[in-house]
Formats: sequence, structure tokens, C-alpha cells
Amino acid sequence: MARRPLPRILRSGSASITRSREIARTAADNATDVLHPLITVTRGLRLLAGAGRQKWAATPKDRRGHVLFLVAACVLAVALIPYGPLLALISVMGAAAWRGRDRTPASTGPAEAETARLQALYEALVPHFSVADDPGPLFSHGGDWEKAFGTSYEFDGNGRLTRLQVNYPAYFTDGDPASRARVEQVLHAKSGRGREYHFAWDEESNHLLMTVLTALPTTIAAQRFVTAPGETVLGFTDAEAVRRTVPVQDGDVTRDASPVIWRTGARSTEPHLLIAGHPGSGTTTLMRSLALQALQHGDILVVEGGGTGEYGFLTGRDGVLAVECGLAGALATLEWAAHETERRLIAANRARQAGHPEPEDIKRPLWILLDRPSALGHLAAADGRQDPQELLQVPLRHGRAAGVTVVVADQFDSLDALTETVRTHTRARAVLGPADREQIEAVLGTQPHTTPTPDVPPGRGYTRLGTGPVLRLQVPATPDPYDDATSEAHRQAVLDLLPGGAPAVGKAAPEDTAEPVAVHTEQLVGTPAVAEG
Repeated sequence: MARRPLPRILRSGSASITRSREIARTAADNATDVLHPLITVTRGLRLLAGAGRQKWAATPKDRRGHVLFLVAACVLAVALIPYGPLLALISVMGAAAWRGRDRTPASTGPAEAETARLQALYEALVPHFSVADDPGPLFSHGGDWEKAFGTSYEFDGNGRLTRLQVNYPAYFTDGDPASRARVEQVLHAKSGRGREYHFAWDEESNHLLMTVLTALPTTIAAQRFVTAPGETVLGFTDAEAVRRTVPVQDGDVTRDASPVIWRTGARSTEPHLLIAGHPGSGTTTLMRSLALQALQHGDILVVEGGGTGEYGFLTGRDGVLAVECGLAGALATLEWAAHETERRLIAANRARQAGHPEPEDIKRPLWILLDRPSALGHLAAADGRQDPQELLQVPLRHGRAAGVTVVVADQFDSLDALTETVRTHTRARAVLGPADREQIEAVLGTQPHTTPTPDVPPGRGYTRLGTGPVLRLQVPATPDPYDDATSEAHRQAVLDLLPGGAPAVGKAAPEDTAEPVAVHTEQLVGTPAVAEG
């Protein structure tokens, strides 16, 4: 049997149907608001009529005649007095409106389970917010939690706290980080694990505000970010933490995101960066993201101590001066970088003395990306050679004036192998992956105002620029495009950001004990002439 064709409105009018439904729904809502008094009066009249029928049915039959006579007399009296029918109509409408009002009791307090959770949380805070000689304790065993919490609390659909304001006594040592940490640990444990909480201490008003943070998006991939020269996007953070947004491509849509901007160059107060994390935490991902952004306006040197070839896709590209995985090549490259820093300083000094602008060959920024220097340090010590970190002293000390930026990434268990020069001059810090508060404080210099979660995606962590606040961080997805596990969308996103030049055929080979891998080209051989007056 042949199928009957669908009506034209069903074939091509889906958008019109959807729009018509929205218009109809809006019109119905507006009509409900306008006709709400009439609906209330009608409901009241129906209830009054029902009550009258019940009263008539409950009246004995021998008394119904007397009731009818009394009602008729009342109607006649109302009809005879001046304005009687009008007053009667107003009275009936008022009674109907009063009877038909919405009398659904509103929830004025927490449910029983929520009350039990607040009471348990109050009892857990008693040892931290009470002393024995307090005549009027705010926190006491068996006390009233409403005095400490008031009505500043919110629960989600599962009955778990999402927001809580705690009023604590003035004698509590809220300036002691250890005391704060104990209270935050109790709130974290009693409010539910597996979520990230933010704690805002108001020492002036003796208030502590705890809020549950939403997870940072992991769908932002590597792309061109709207930044000025000298600005680099480390990742993205909470909207309330920064005052700036940039448009990003998040999947198939474009939206505004809150970036963590790291400023480098001559006017930067934190010209060098240190990245710490566990294996698989995303430190190499952040290094790749920085390399792709640096290639927009500068040149890069990449030294990989792990020897896994994670940066092989950069080999042969314009602006990539070297990609080294071996000890010998790393020492030669870093030695050249130290001489290049000195050359830039001398050229800039001579140009200033002669009253000329800086030469063009020293204006282009130079980035030194050193991944896992501790591994190279062990190899150098075993071979009796110089530690590659010693060659970073000149770029670290004078890199800001020479336009040289150093980025060092290493693992937590190897941070002790970093030299004092590296630790002192890398004032911009980032911690990625699962880490406890002590590890974060050891790198950033202070504890975060949030509770780290044990399970985080790669590229998630914290960052601090100099003496600024600790910010949550999510690094843009920047995988190795030559890795078989990389999705096609992410692979193409990374390849689209690479500058021109002859792309590498495959990944950089791991380090060999006999011959180190050296892919640096003649770009490091001939240095430009020193600028004269």
C-alpha cells in the first residue's frame, strides 16, 4: 500500500511549529497572570457553593422550610435597603476571593534530613569554635545550630550542602593557617567528599562562607586565543576569579571563558614559569600549549629530559630553533642560549648608549622550554658532565631584559633536584594533577582556598603568579598530534596552529645511549652580528 504523503506543515514547518508553541506557551502564561484574580474568585465561589450544598444536605428535612424562609427574608431585606445588592455582591466576591486564595504552606525551613545534617555539622565544629571559659558559647554540645548558621545555607536535590555561612566567635584564631585548615577539613568531610569547596574567610565580620565549585570545562582545545603580544594563556579558571574573558571555541559553539593570563617580557614581574605535577597530570600538555602560543611572536628551544619524543611534531617548523632529547645536544643548546642572552644584553646596551633603537634581531622573544631537567641532571652526574640547569643561570637572571623566557617542568619527586637559581627566579608557578595541600603549598608558597579532589582530569590544577592569589586552572587540551590515542579533532587543532616549514616525518626518537638525538639545525650556528651604533 502506498504511503500517504505528510501534510506540508509537517514536512517543512518544524521551525514554525516550534515557534508557534513558544508563542502559545507565552500567551498562556500571560493570560494566567492577568486572569489570576478571576480564577481565584471562581475557585472561591465553587468552594462556597460546595459548602452551601453540604450545609443544605446536613439540614434535617423538617427544618428546611424555616431555613428557606430565613434566606428569603434576608434577600428581601438586602433588596430594600439602599445599595443593598451592590454591598451584597461585594461581600460575596470578597468572601469568594478569601476562600479561593492559594493556601499551600510554603517551606520555611530545612527538611528533617537536612536539619540532621546541619546539626551533625554543628556538633563537629564545637571542638574548634569553643573554649571552656566562654560564658555564652556560640558553639556547644547539644546547642542550637541556627545561632551559628542562621538561614545562610543551601542544599541540592540530593540533600547535600552547596552553600553554608558559618558565624564563628571572635576569639577563634582565623589568622592561623593550621586552624583554618582543620575547620576546612571538617566542613569538607561532613558536607560530602568528591566535590571541590571554596572557603572565603571574612576576618572582620567573623564569617566563613563555604560554597561548592562547579567543575572547570575540559572541552576547550588548543586554538588561537585573543591576546596581545607578551600575553600567554596558561588555562582557564572560575569566572569570579578574574575580570577578563576571551572568546573560545568550545566544541561546536563559541563562548566567553575566563583565562589565566601570564605576561612575559621586559615589564613582566614573573618572567619565568615552573610547572610541577605527577606523571600523566598534564605538565607536558601545558608545555605544548605554551610552545604553540610562543611560536606566534617568537622562537623556541625545546629540551626534553624524558626522551619520549613528546615534542617531535615541532621539529623543522619555522621558529623552532632546536628540539633536543639527548644530554650532549641539551648542553650545547643551553650553552648557546646563555651566549644568546648575553649577546642580546650587549646589543641592547650598545644601542642605548648610541641613542639608537634596539636592533630587530633582539626584539623577537626567545623561549626556552625545559621538560624534566632532573633526568638530564642524573645523566650528567653519571657521565661526569655539567648539570644543564647550571647553564640556565644567565637566561634566568637576565632573561627579562633580554626578551628570554624560561619554562621548567618537572615531577613532584624530582623537585629537590632543581637548583636554587631555578627555584628563585621562577616566580610564576603551576601545579597540575592530584596533589595534597602540603605539596601545593610547597610549590605555590601558600595553600589554596579550595579543597583538592583526589580524582582530577589531566591538565587540572592550581596556579599562582608571583604573590597573587591561587587560582584554579584547566589547561587547554593540547595532545601530541603524532600519538595514536589522539582524537582527530584534537590532532587537527594542534596541526593548524603549527607555523610553516618542513614538518617532521615521525616522532622524535628516544634518547640513545651511544648517540644523543640532535635535531637542531644551522639556525644555532650563525648568530646575527652585534648591533653597533
